[in-house]
Amino acid sequence: MKAALLEALSAGAGGDAGRCAVAELARKLGLDGEASARDIADAANDSAWRDAVREWGEALAELLAADPDGAAGAVARAMGSGTTASWYDGDHADFRGGVFLREVVGVQVVIQRGGAAVPEALAGLPPRPGGFTGREGETAALLRALDPAGTSVESPAVLVAAVSGLGGIGKTALAVETAHLACERGWFPGGVLFIDLHGYDREPVTAGSVLQALLRALGIPPEHIPTTADERVALYRSTLAARARERGAVLVLADNASSPEQVRPLLPGDARHHVLVTSRDRLPQLGARLVPLDQLTPKEAYELLDRALRIADPGDTRVVDDPDAAEQLAVLCGHLPLALQIAVALLAEDPGQPVTELVAELGESRDRLGHLDDGERSVRAAFELSYRRLSPEQARLLRLLALAPGPEVSDEVVAALVGAEAPPVRELKALARAHLVERGSGRGWWRLHDLVRVFGVDVGSREEGEAARERVLGFYLWCASLADERLRWLPGMPVRERFGDRAQALAWFDGERAGLVAAVGWAREERFADKAAKLALCLGQYLDWRRYFDDLIAVTEAARQAAHLAGDGLAEAMAWDNMGVALMRENRADEAIEAHYRARDRFQAVGDGRREALAWNNLGLALMLGGRAEEAIVAYSRARDLNRTANDRRREASALTNMGPALETVGRTGEAITVHTRARDLFRAVGDRHREGLLWNNLGNSLRSDGRVDEAIEAYRRSADMCREFEDSYSEGNALYNLALAHNAAHRPDEARTACLQSADAYSRANAPAEAAQARTRAAELEVNPPLTP
Repeated sequence: MKAALLEALSAGAGGDAGRCAVAELARKLGLDGEASARDIADAANDSAWRDAVREWGEALAELLAADPDGAAGAVARAMGSGTTASWYDGDHADFRGGVFLREVVGVQVVIQRGGAAVPEALAGLPPRPGGFTGREGETAALLRALDPAGTSVESPAVLVAAVSGLGGIGKTALAVETAHLACERGWFPGGVLFIDLHGYDREPVTAGSVLQALLRALGIPPEHIPTTADERVALYRSTLAARARERGAVLVLADNASSPEQVRPLLPGDARHHVLVTSRDRLPQLGARLVPLDQLTPKEAYELLDRALRIADPGDTRVVDDPDAAEQLAVLCGHLPLALQIAVALLAEDPGQPVTELVAELGESRDRLGHLDDGERSVRAAFELSYRRLSPEQARLLRLLALAPGPEVSDEVVAALVGAEAPPVRELKALARAHLVERGSGRGWWRLHDLVRVFGVDVGSREEGEAARERVLGFYLWCASLADERLRWLPGMPVRERFGDRAQALAWFDGERAGLVAAVGWAREERFADKAAKLALCLGQYLDWRRYFDDLIAVTEAARQAAHLAGDGLAEAMAWDNMGVALMRENRADEAIEAHYRARDRFQAVGDGRREALAWNNLGLALMLGGRAEEAIVAYSRARDLNRTANDRRREASALTNMGPALETVGRTGEAITVHTRARDLFRAVGDRHREGLLWNNLGNSLRSDGRVDEAIEAYRRSADMCREFEDSYSEGNALYNLALAHNAAHRPDEARTACLQSADAYSRANAPAEAAQARTRAAELEVNPPLTP
């Protein structure tokens, strides 16, 4: 708002009624009657008083319209005598800063000779948003859509551009910033109409009232505005067409639209004009250029925090002084502009509060959305506007999606959440159009913004949520058990219908991994402990195979705790054994040894000799990792004997496979070759080609140690080929690396270098960057300084 208007009224340009209007505005803004026009204008420009100023503007417009030649003319003349007014053709005063009406934010008062004063909004853009940052790509897309000279085949100018996104994502800020940029380029000499459609209020602005406001804004006297909507549309478009001829293109910025029906009556007939729409819903029905908004990047969120805080106090350096805390704050705000602005307001209210303190408050709060409220703005309130427009089915789906484990959820898991055979596609698409759900990394995958997830959990009931989680655990356990079974499949075993081959089982595990690991974490809740612990056991083989060792440790620890609390000795023993394997993969030998001893003791206690043999075998591996080869040989021997007694030839072969390197370590190379040969024959007998492939690598090592290099080279090749068949890239990398060593020992540097590089590629596929780097380094060393040493 310009102080010139208030100064004119205070000076008596509007009579006693004008002076009273200024006093009334001061009262509404919490100021005393002695406040200056400048103080009142500054306070009125604060968005916190928007509703109060809007109501005041309506009353003032009525006052001026009632006496166009008297009060309105006097105000215009008084403003014209000052230095702050700007003029259009000398016939109306520019209240460019804005008196606020309900439908139209910026207002001009137009003095028409012989007619009434009418509100006009052709210079009514709100001020540029404070702290605006980022959005370069989206801003460029909107400018291309609005550019009157746009002739690009790839991105031509369009009549309508629609910005859509979650509540609080920054749609209005982007639209206003873009509109300012477009006006600075001179694209809309006819002016700008800014309209808040209140599309998500309980009573959205109707098309009729919007058109009435726009027609008044375009200079049409109230008595000349038609009563029917169709007639108003026709007059609106005719008036815009005339304005295009006389003054040029107009930009219509329609903020907060909830449906295409709200926007269609506002579309001009003249293609020189443009309409920029913001909505929480995608509006493809308008034939618009669609510009969806996502959350800010971490860098953009950091810049917003710093910039907005410095607007409040240029000397406030709390963000730059503690960038790590600022980054954590941005994460807790979900990189959502509204939440970030609220966080800034909270910090600005308490200049002495460190960012770390606000981070702690948000992180420890049971009601994070409740904390993201600065008295005027609220993240929860923003989400509630969208939530209450949902159908009961859509609202239930949103609540249940908020409970889904993992950052993304598949169609199958959605179906399990709602208790249906198939996912509710119609409801999912409706939530996606409303930006309450976003499409995930692939087709058939969905994700929620972090704060929407918090909101969904808050509005759901415990009974509804626990039943849904029970269904998800049931689905996961059923599917994971089948996938795990397929990974362990050997010739002669039955093949279930769900997974036709190993690749399908791995693909399912890969897609659902994050959700599976998160679901196992539910084991800490008594209701879900049994199924979650069983699910953890189904994941061990896969997580070890793909080398997700952090996940493996997490799920085995959750399963162990659940089994211990439930008093299930067998399940606890299995969890300890899996824990030991995971710890070995992280080279934590002492902890792994302890875990396998615990597993062995518990298997003995429950009388499970088959699994006791497995624990002995794994204990041997952990002892070898700890440099205790003699003890490892004892452990392997015990595993061999137990498996032989049980006539389990495959596990007997596994014990012998592991025993070979231990025998070799203590100088018993001949015995190592013998046990490896025996293990090879056993694996062939049971048809286990994968473990036979692993065995060939160990046999190659023994043969190379015995000086039988050519036989070792053949063994390594067989190992690499067999491991490749099973997509065991890590073991393939081991075999190829050892092949390089054998070639180098045979004075074949070119073959050695090639094998090293192939090994590096295999390790990279296996998510083993350290081993890949080592292999590449050895390949480079081989070129410069042969021979290669282990």
